[in-house]
Amino acid sequence: MPSIFENPELEPEELAARLLVTPTALDDLTLADAMKVVAYMRPQRIAAGTVFIQEGETRRNDYMLLILEGDIAVESDLPGVNDSMVVNIIGPGHLIGEMGLLDGAPRSATCTASTDIAAAVLSRTGLMRLLKDHPRVGSKLLLAISKRLADRLRETTRKLKTFAQMNKAMQQELEVVMNNRTGAPGLYQKARKP
Repeated sequence: MPSIFENPELEPEELAARLLVTPTALDDLTLADAMKVVAYMRPQRIAAGTVFIQEGETRRNDYMLLILEGDIAVESDLPGVNDSMVVNIIGPGHLIGEMGLLDGAPRSATCTASTDIAAAVLSRTGLMRLLKDHPRVGSKLLLAISKRLADRLRETTRKLKTFAQMNKAMQQELEVVMNNRTGAPGLYQKARKP
C-alpha cells in the first residue's frame, strides 16, 4: 500500500494537525491550536512487527504518539497466566501514551506495530516547551487530554459494572447447578416454592 507521504495532498505537519483534532484524538483543539502542538512533535517511523511500548516498562515513558499511518495492536497481560489479550486495534488519528506523557508511570499496555507506522511524538520535554512558549495552547492540550482520560475512565467503569452484573448472574447460575446436583435447597429451590 502506498504511503500517504509518497504523494501527499497535505504537508505532513498539516496532516498531523488535522488528525490531532479528530474525535479519536483531541477534538477539543482547534486546527490552529493543533498546528502549534505539532510544531513541538517529532516524526517517528516504526517497522511492522515492532513492539515499541511494553506493558510495565519503566523507562522512556514520558511521551505520547499520534498515529499518522498504519495500525497498532494494543495488548494487555492477563493476570495469573503467562499470556496477553489484544484489547484494541487503532489506526490513523488515534493517540497512545497520554498517561505516560502526564505521569511517566509504567506503561499500562503493550503496543505492537501491525503494519509500518508513521507517527508524531510529543515528549514531556516538548510539552513543557509548548507550555512555556504558548501557555494557552498548552493548557488547552492538557485539558483535552484530561477530558479524553476522563471519558475512558467512565467507559471503563461502565464496562466493569456490566462485567460485575454478568459475574453475579453466572455465580447464581452456578449455585443453581450445584444445588440441583446436591439436592440442597438453594436460591433456585427457594424461588420455586409457592
